[in-house]
Amino acid sequence: MITCGIEIKGSEVILCLLSKDDGFFQLPDCRQVRHALQHPNDAEAMRKFQFTMKKLFEDYKVEQVIIRERPTKGKFAGGAVGFKMEAAIQLIPDLNVELINNATMKEIIKDNPLPIDFSATGLKAFQEGAFMVAYAALSR
Repeated sequence: MITCGIEIKGSEVILCLLSKDDGFFQLPDCRQVRHALQHPNDAEAMRKFQFTMKKLFEDYKVEQVIIRERPTKGKFAGGAVGFKMEAAIQLIPDLNVELINNATMKEIIKDNPLPIDFSATGLKAFQEGAFMVAYAALSR
């Protein structure tokens, strides 16, 4: 099962594809690991963003999408554009999308520590949050 971990930062989604087979994790290559929403107030731009994400999930046969939940209030609250992108992904038909909060993620990772150091994965440093989301989802 291929899982896509997503971390939303500002007006950008950061992706990490991860699968687990017989207890072994695999990191499939992904053609584009960052997707930005240029014009969040334009309905056509929102449709294009949603179509792009849907196509990527179909092409890589993603069965599950996990999005790191962001607080709605406080110092680390997510912005309006991020919540619009989150909704666009959640509304993709026939796609299993879940949110995971930081406390749950930390608990799962504490119980199932990473088998290797993140730097050994070959992923870009900015993908670490998305990787941790996918790893926690597959480790529960």
